[in-house]
Amino acid sequence: MEVEVKFRVDFEAIREKIEELGADLSHEELQEDVYFSLPYPRLLRVRNVPNLGRAFLTYKEVKDPGRNEEFDELEVEVSSFGTTVEILRRLGFNEDVVVRKRRLVYKLGDVTFELNDVEGLGGFLDIEVISDDVPEAKGRIWEVAKALGLSEEDVEPRLYQELMKEKHL
Repeated sequence: MEVEVKFRVDFEAIREKIEELGADLSHEELQEDVYFSLPYPRLLRVRNVPNLGRAFLTYKEVKDPGRNEEFDELEVEVSSFGTTVEILRRLGFNEDVVVRKRRLVYKLGDVTFELNDVEGLGGFLDIEVISDDVPEAKGRIWEVAKALGLSEEDVEPRLYQELMKEKHL
């Protein structure tokens, strides 16, 4: 189970704090996510990571609707972003929103930090732990979040698709 909490942050300020904690920068990704219309809590996305020459097809199901912190996720690498998007279009899926971001991925033990600069939305930090023990994973996430100076007030429970739609209303 993918357990993550998303926080609205100042990109550069939180980057410094993550590095001060001793987290190691794993890599940088430039991402373009095309989301397709599915009824919530199901998500279907094709992700292009052009700077790494990779693309992925991802299906997610939100297991805690409203909080959006627990996900059952299936993901497969695909050889062509554009062809995968076209196949889904021809199968009758409608594009919902496109989200573009720059992501820095840091690791600290079992914790992954995904620091995102989302085009049109600003800075966000996803703190993630992969575990079947959801309460333990959330405890670990909050332990690290507090060390970064983050609190419940900084949590952004909405999905990026929701935020993009609200911005364009």
